[in-house]
Parts: sequence; C-alpha cells; structure tokens
Amino acid sequence: MFDGLLGLFSCDIGIDLGTANTLVHVRGRGIVISEPSVVAKDLRTGNIIAIGAEAKRMVGRTPASIAAIRPLKDGVISDFDITEQMLRYFIHRVHDRFALLPRPRVIIGIPSGVTEVEKRAVQDAALSAGARWARLVEEPMAAAIGAGLPVNEPSGSMIVDIGGGTTEVAVTSLGGIVIARSIRIGGDELDADIVSYARREFNLLMGERTAEDIKIAIASAYPLDEEVSTFFRGRDLLTGLPRSIKVTSAQVRDAIAPSVQQIVDAVKDTIEETPPELVADIMDQGIYLAGGGALLRGLDVRIQEAIQMVVHIAEDPLTCVVRGTGRVLEDLVKYERTLVTETYASLPK
Repeated sequence: MFDGLLGLFSCDIGIDLGTANTLVHVRGRGIVISEPSVVAKDLRTGNIIAIGAEAKRMVGRTPASIAAIRPLKDGVISDFDITEQMLRYFIHRVHDRFALLPRPRVIIGIPSGVTEVEKRAVQDAALSAGARWARLVEEPMAAAIGAGLPVNEPSGSMIVDIGGGTTEVAVTSLGGIVIARSIRIGGDELDADIVSYARREFNLLMGERTAEDIKIAIASAYPLDEEVSTFFRGRDLLTGLPRSIKVTSAQVRDAIAPSVQQIVDAVKDTIEETPPELVADIMDQGIYLAGGGALLRGLDVRIQEAIQMVVHIAEDPLTCVVRGTGRVLEDLVKYERTLVTETYASLPK
C-alpha cells in the first residue's frame, strides 16, 4: 500500500533497453527520450564523454584515446558498468527535473531468451541507477501490448519484434507467452551483411554507419515495383584509396537475403510449435511486426508469402516496446501476469 501511494507521486519510467536505441516512456507524459545505445568513454581517465546521439556521431571517428562503446550486444548487457551509467544518465534526465518526488518505479523490456543472470544484471543496473524498484517485461509481450493486441484475452496473438540485435517471435494468450523464439538476427546483422557483401564483391571496406544508411535508403526483403540505386563508399582494399560504387536495391537485397530468410524461418518454426487452437486465432487476427526491422521494405509481403497468413505492420513499430512498458505502468494490476520478476531497492538509511 505504501509503495502504491509513492507511485501516485513518483515519475515512473518504462524503458526499452535496446541494442541499437534506448527509448524512455514517462507515465502521464509519453515517450520523452529516444537515443542510440552508445557511450563515448575516455580510455585515459575512464570518464564518460558523451551518451546517446552525441556519442553515436563519434562511432568510427574517435582518436585512440576515446572509445565509442555499445554496452548491449544481441539484446543483453555486455558491459555492466557502462550500461549502468547509461541508465543513470537517462533516468536522471527524466527525474532530476522533479527532484522532490520519490525515486521512480522502472519497468524494462528484455529479450525473451535471456538467462536469469542476465535478467538480474538488468535489474541491478536499474536499481544502481536510482530506481526504487525494477521489474522486467519480455520485449515481445511489451511489443504486443504496445501494438494494441488483446494479450489478456483467451485467444492467440502473434508478434514478431525485430530489433537491432535480436528478432523475437512470440505467441501470447491470457497475459503470458505460450511459445517464444529468439534469434540473434536483427538490424545490426543486416548492416554486417552489407559490409561483408561490399568486401566480398567489390574489395571495398565500408563502415557500419555507412551500411546502416544504405539499408535505410534502399534495402528491401521483397522485389520493389521500381528498383532504386545508391553508392557504396569506402576504401578500396587493393589500392588503399577511396572508392565509390553504384549499387541497386536488388544487389542490397541479395546481400541481406540470408538474414531475412532466418527471420522468415523463425516465424515458420514458431507457428509449427503453436497449439492448433491458437493458430486458428492468429489466422483470424494476422501476424504483427514491430521493432525497427519492421520498417524494412517488403518484409511483411515476404513473410506473408512464405506462411500464407495476413501480416500487419504495427502502428509506429519503433516505439511498440516502450509504449507497452508505459501501458503496463499505467495499469500494473491488469498486466501483473505479463511481468517477469520483481526486486526492490534497499531503502536509504
């Protein structure tokens, strides 16, 4: 009861702690932060120089004494200390304007395939960053809630959340996940595919940020009505000199085809394991795509053609997970069954 009263006055926060981007939702105010999950650190002093968008601008452009670090890999924490400092930065950005309020309650979206140790690491990072308590919700469940699917109803809903580091496929019913599959394929892997293709086909060394820009500009999972083109720019591995090569969207589609196929296969495999009653529900309702990967042109058509079911792209797919955490915060009683675990911070002496 005491915690419930504090909750009326605290600045409660929902966080989508993603491999590529971190989004923060504040109860009653909506999404207030959407920045890359990147931290720039001075290796000589150990000090943090920049976090978020400012740090991402430094990727691939830093001197030897500065490292631009992505503290999450494949959806899980790979550098605990840096993640804690990043979380503290985002929480304080939101909460310091309301310094007299109690410490916030925090709900964080995590991949469905993480271990208990990894779950504990996320909770500890949030608690160390200033949360009063931290609770976890699996990302596909949060994405389904954010997409407006009836997760608490006794019917099956299917969500495919394609993030920067992982793709999560899940079937939900009665407030829980019935079947889930997580693969380490996401937007970062598509970028790596483009980098590898440029090196293999053209002996061109390209940066990951350049590959990401190309992916956003012309990549597709299904043939386009009108193919478009852009330029691969990088360093020629044979001459060591700068080089620019014109490529088409069809060539980029070939480059990312293996990773796209793995996403399609994950959806197929999940359907094969789903109870028939729930499959019937999904056939009526369709499959929903969320996450930044849902914006890949033609991915919905590609999946629809492969599995013979209607595929929808959720409204504003990039923010589905964080909007889901926000809805859970607004009605903790309704969504209690969707949460994973709970840990309370020790009260200050």
